[in-house]
Amino acid sequence: MRLEEYAAHDGLALAELVREGQVTPAELAHLAVRGAERTEPRLGAITGLYDDAVESAEAAEPGPFHGVPVLLKDLFHGDAGRPTEAGSRLAEGWVAQVQSELVRRVRACGMVPVGRATTSEFGVMGTTETIACGPTSTPWSGDHMAGGSSGGSGAAVGAGIVPIATGSDGGGSIRIPASACGVVGLKTSRGRVTWAPAAGEPLLGWAVHHVLTRSLRDTAACLDELAAPYPGELFTLPGPPDGGWLDQLRLQPGPLRIAVCWQPWSGAEVVAEIRAACEATATLLSGLGHELVEASPQFSWEQFLDAMTVIWSSTTAQTVDGFAQAVGREPSPDNLELPTFRMVEFGRAVKVGELLNAIDSAGYVSRQVRGFFQDYDLLLTPTLGALPARLGTYRPDEELEPKQLFGSWAHLESFLPVFNASGQPAISLPLHMSEQGMPIGMQLVGRVGAEATLLRVAAQLEQALPWAARVPPLHVSDG
Repeated sequence: MRLEEYAAHDGLALAELVREGQVTPAELAHLAVRGAERTEPRLGAITGLYDDAVESAEAAEPGPFHGVPVLLKDLFHGDAGRPTEAGSRLAEGWVAQVQSELVRRVRACGMVPVGRATTSEFGVMGTTETIACGPTSTPWSGDHMAGGSSGGSGAAVGAGIVPIATGSDGGGSIRIPASACGVVGLKTSRGRVTWAPAAGEPLLGWAVHHVLTRSLRDTAACLDELAAPYPGELFTLPGPPDGGWLDQLRLQPGPLRIAVCWQPWSGAEVVAEIRAACEATATLLSGLGHELVEASPQFSWEQFLDAMTVIWSSTTAQTVDGFAQAVGREPSPDNLELPTFRMVEFGRAVKVGELLNAIDSAGYVSRQVRGFFQDYDLLLTPTLGALPARLGTYRPDEELEPKQLFGSWAHLESFLPVFNASGQPAISLPLHMSEQGMPIGMQLVGRVGAEATLLRVAAQLEQALPWAARVPPLHVSDG
């Protein structure tokens, strides 16, 4: 099999070829490694390939993704015995001691982890440009960001290195790279995919696990494999719909009432090209039989930004200090990017009462946002308020306090983090392209637990505006 053929298949299609005997898991792993070698270091999506990737593929489990190569985001992935360095010099050399349930399920369904995808330092930034690993670009332009914090996952999937890569999303970290790299990114409902056994609810429940993919059916099938209940969960949801998540793609959603909003809640002006793409998506959904209404949740962005700053800073400080203890290093500007270090300092100084007030404040905003969905089945927004920024816009040596840091990216990301606080599912779909050839993602948001509705409507959009044939300039088939 040639790289071009390999990259033209999604994960389920590759697994079918394995079952038919047309290709072996070891051959697929070898192709993934070759694809990585062809696109790196121009792409900067991979921080390490497993030396035994091809050999281990021979023992792949015969599940629905039998033999399918996958990259693991290098942040809390928990592949026991393998490095997990969190995009940071501080965590260099740290090896995961406990196998996460996520990685166990990844392997159990037949996937073959072949390496680690880059992440922003400790998952803080919405771009993946670290001192430890260098910049990660979108495969659509070597000069523009892949997004973050799951930037390596989005870039690797977009470039055809692997059809699936794991990600996590605490404030947009799956959806930002999905939009910037032209792939599919589903942020699941809070509690849908477990963090067991070692973690409770990272970022006080804001952060969720899932994957980035090139096809909607891979996204849905991965949900079938990764979202099974785990005993003793702190927060649980009703189980999958009858027939499972993949089956939802074949079902019609019926006429829905969908709100549409293209004005960023931060007050920034959305780029005209992105607004036009959102309006076109709304027109398409209307033509599919849905009722589209211009409407938006009403809440104070400033109140939310204050709460997010306290919650993110305090939990980041706890995470960084935990890693520091494990590796025997003292956090400092010598081993942390300066914005991360300032966040750790700020987070350490947060008092218990201040943290509880921030949780209450975020909860108040969450109830306002979730209450909005009593009148609407879904909300349509652009994923990002602007096109991906040029690499170098984020400066790891810049003196920024946490609120300034989050505020500086609000024009790009303000459609995203409120749904981490509210626990709602949201999906970014690569529906449009800019005049300059950059992908423009559209976000659909549903009620808590309503991934089935999201998937059904997303399937309508994938059929109406297919993206599978798009090939970016930085791709495994190039050269």
